[in-house]
Amino acid sequence: MGRKMLESSAISTFCDSVAAMFSAGIQVDEALGILSESSTDKQFTSICAAAHRAVAAGSSLSEALEQTGAFPSHVTGTLSAGEESGRVEEVLRGLALYYNEEARLFTKVRQAITYPAILFCIMAVIIAFTIAVVLPVFADVYAGFAGSLTAGSFGSLGISLAVGWVALAVTIVCAALCIAGTVLARSEAGRVRLVRVFESLPLTRNAMYQLALSRFSSAFSTYLAAGTNVDASMESSLVLVEHKSLRAKLKQTWRDMVNPNSPLSLQQAIFENNVFETAYARMLTIGAASGNLAEVLASLSDIFFDDAVNQIDRAIDNIEPIMAAFMTVAVGATLVAVMLPLIGIMGTLG
Repeated sequence: MGRKMLESSAISTFCDSVAAMFSAGIQVDEALGILSESSTDKQFTSICAAAHRAVAAGSSLSEALEQTGAFPSHVTGTLSAGEESGRVEEVLRGLALYYNEEARLFTKVRQAITYPAILFCIMAVIIAFTIAVVLPVFADVYAGFAGSLTAGSFGSLGISLAVGWVALAVTIVCAALCIAGTVLARSEAGRVRLVRVFESLPLTRNAMYQLALSRFSSAFSTYLAAGTNVDASMESSLVLVEHKSLRAKLKQTWRDMVNPNSPLSLQQAIFENNVFETAYARMLTIGAASGNLAEVLASLSDIFFDDAVNQIDRAIDNIEPIMAAFMTVAVGATLVAVMLPLIGIMGTLG
């Protein structure tokens, strides 16, 4: 139908609401009808109404959502597996958790960009004020003197202006990049680009890996909860991984699992390819032995996500002193270069 894709938070709300109504004994068509009538968001209402019409015409819930064009293939594919296994409610709850985490991720990404953008804009204003207002005052002071007193003053003033303009240019470029990132964070395609940029930055590289692990573990848990076997769940979850390093490791892990000559178990393959840390790989072993592999993966997803969020928070906290130091050096160097000849002049007069 060409509709705009729903935001992660809206997908989470939809899945959680439908699962709650399923739990209360409400049929799928009635649940969709209730959602289409109770929401104040026009896009959400329109999508629920379209899905309701499709279900009323004989489509399954997964088919109806696919027809709206507003849900990613991860939702419709996982839900289809849940319908085949008779575990629709469990799958919906798993999807609700997954997209709730994704919404939290995108919120953190926006925060990580918006905060530096604001600081860079403030810095640009301060440096521009220094160049446009403060430096001309000193220039007028020097112009009021005559003779040998101004022998090097205007040369130093030129250096001051050069330092100021370079600092202003760098600040404006950084502010523009951060603002562009803030704009990109508003769309799904833009968020994917930003995540790839963060994957290459030293301050956020490890956090992005942890986030990718979290999303993989959550998807894997959801497929297992839908009744899909381990090998098929691994293959389906692998498709959703966009992090290059993790994707390469998971591809080799899956090959080791389906190797016809000497196949490895999930926990063995993950341990051999260093996908998880040793302690977390052991948790998989315990989960597989106890029959709670899906629950363990869901728990690991939360652990990885919280760790990534903490790392992003630390990165944001480190940005402020770095930017404050840059602003201090830029403005300070400009003013010191102006003040030195003035000090010399005052010493001569004394």
